[in-house]
Amino acid sequence: MVFSSVVFLFRFLPLFFILYYLIPGRMKNVILFLGSLLFYAWGEPVYVLLMLFSTVADYVHGRLLERFRGRGAARVILLSSVLINLSLLCFFKYGDFLVGTVNGMFGTNLAPLNLPLPIGISFYTFQTMSYTIDVYRGEAGVQRNLLDFGVYVAMFPQLIAGPIVKYRDVESRLHNRPVDLVSVSGGMKRFCTGLAKKVLLANQLGELWVLVSERNLGEISVLTAWIGIAAFGFQIYFDFSGYSDMAIGLGEMLGFRFPENFHYPYISRSVTEFWRRWHISLGSWFREYVYIPLGGNRKGICRQLLNIFAVWMLTGIWHGAGWNFLFWGLWFALALMLEKLFLGKVLSWLPGGVGVVYTLLVVFVGWVLFALEAPGRIWGYLMVMAGMGRNLVDGEALYLCGQYAVLFGIALLASTPLAAGVAGRLRRSRTGWAIALYRFGEKVIPAALLILAVAGIVDASYNPFLYFRF
Repeated sequence: MVFSSVVFLFRFLPLFFILYYLIPGRMKNVILFLGSLLFYAWGEPVYVLLMLFSTVADYVHGRLLERFRGRGAARVILLSSVLINLSLLCFFKYGDFLVGTVNGMFGTNLAPLNLPLPIGISFYTFQTMSYTIDVYRGEAGVQRNLLDFGVYVAMFPQLIAGPIVKYRDVESRLHNRPVDLVSVSGGMKRFCTGLAKKVLLANQLGELWVLVSERNLGEISVLTAWIGIAAFGFQIYFDFSGYSDMAIGLGEMLGFRFPENFHYPYISRSVTEFWRRWHISLGSWFREYVYIPLGGNRKGICRQLLNIFAVWMLTGIWHGAGWNFLFWGLWFALALMLEKLFLGKVLSWLPGGVGVVYTLLVVFVGWVLFALEAPGRIWGYLMVMAGMGRNLVDGEALYLCGQYAVLFGIALLASTPLAAGVAGRLRRSRTGWAIALYRFGEKVIPAALLILAVAGIVDASYNPFLYFRF
């Protein structure tokens, strides 16, 4: 069940919130847990058992860590938790890829597992691991109520595509989370904004990317190739940030405060800055549980570069079982290492616009690695983008420019803080017309976006969520 579906918007969500708001006190966690299980089981009923197993396993490990705190056994318990989580993740996510790799390298004929990927396993596995690690470190309290811990793991707003929520960030609200009209209203506006990003921008741009990416590479011009990858870059941004907005909005309506996951990454002046603004919760997870434990930047530049390499190799692998994801991770590892060595200082001396252009170039080349799977097709697409033996412009490119100019213009504006800045100035203004305009827009714009998005959902034939496969 996806957020941008008729079933979710007009069946599941209204019924769930009616029950949730009518049920008093502690029973809200029962409704939230059961509703989350129904939400997940709608598409994958069998894999609910896998999620429940992960929940119970890490709940038990947390209790054991509390019991043996300060003893040598605590390390063994933590290692057990990490191994169980990573083993499940690797088996379901990378099993078929590893079998295929072994068959290709050694000429064996091992049978593929043919297991569908459990939706959201990468996200909820990282959440449960962060819980046991934080308990071991003494940075989070132990949850003694299995239902409350199940709510933390299975909470449907951020269950299948994040943001990745650390237990300590929501610990107090698992027991007491008052909800008022202000938070409900704010959550609804945030949800409508995210839904519009997904349906009105991401889906339309995604159709353009499919059109270009399926073409014979020998028949497209340089400009067409750049239009295609620009469409994908905006698609994945509005798809994922839109989902995060919807998740944060739903969480606010439930009484939770989820972390922000995006902060206008396409205005970044370096790749380092880009990854502080893109998928913030994942970057924070890797920094806190991998980069810093490996030594971070505390043991000299050589060790720091090695740590960056390790983190980004793992980041690439986390995104999927394919060589292209590994290449994608290593591409950004190279860019980040160069910035640590000298390029970051060079960029700081140059005008900001130069840094933005450089960052977009690195990022959009990276999106080719991310979006295409076959190494040969990746190389061929990059060669077209570089103008190797191709026409710079053709009739198709000019046609696409004319057809999608308005959509790209809106996407470009929506990926900057311009609109938020205007709204902020109106809100802070002391003039009557500005305040009236702000209040009018605050009420009308989310409603208009919702109506347009629903119309788009009803009419759409293309409505994927890209991060569901991660």
